[in-house]
Amino acid sequence: MRKTFGFLLLTILFCSCSQKRNLVYFSDLKDSTAYQKAIIQTNQPKIQEGDLLGINVSTLNPESNLLFNTGTLQSLGKGGSLGSEGNATIQGYLVDQKGQINFPVIGKISLVGKTKEEATDYMAEQLKSYVKDPIVNIRFLNFRVTVVGEVNKPSTFVIPNDRINLIEALGLAGDMTLYGKRENVLLIREENGKRTMVRLDLNKKETINSDYFYLKQNDIVYVEPDKMKEKQATMNVRTISIIASFTSVAIVAISRL
Repeated sequence: MRKTFGFLLLTILFCSCSQKRNLVYFSDLKDSTAYQKAIIQTNQPKIQEGDLLGINVSTLNPESNLLFNTGTLQSLGKGGSLGSEGNATIQGYLVDQKGQINFPVIGKISLVGKTKEEATDYMAEQLKSYVKDPIVNIRFLNFRVTVVGEVNKPSTFVIPNDRINLIEALGLAGDMTLYGKRENVLLIREENGKRTMVRLDLNKKETINSDYFYLKQNDIVYVEPDKMKEKQATMNVRTISIIASFTSVAIVAISRL
């Protein structure tokens, strides 16, 4: 009985100690050490097929304002996905498979591959043929990132300002669980008809200077579980079995007193 109790105690202690593994981000940064590096100019997100754009045109003519600000109603799902049985309907311009939107008066305009600033300047030039001194504002309405795996709140998040980094995305997802592999976070990105998969090490401070630290629309972040979770699950089963056995032995021993 003493041996059983001793083994049970060691098992519980082992489980407790194992939970302390890998909880620190950028762990290669020593205590009381300042780390400073110039922020690398982040690549501005470019308009892609399937993006929903909010486009506002301001002119000196109120009638022209009404004419140019009539986007098509689109149904948005909970995670910002289009065409689903969503809870919200939003007015915007959908970039079709040819990379074009259908804008009032002007007609088809190709915006794919352009940044917001480039698209804004391009549309303003096109509108000058119809109105004087147009002011154009463009924003993404369905800029979203998905965070899944060993996080506390896996979900798809719509980002209102289309600028978010990996740490901020993990924060939206409630941070990693104790079992998330901080040294091996998988980023999946689809861009220009290609799918890229990159692994990032959040134990290293240099990761913040990676080209993939800032996320783009439709990025997927997958936090892989570490081997300790599998061991922990096995250990939990064994612990429950041992506790049950210990309890049975204790009950029998007490009943004989």
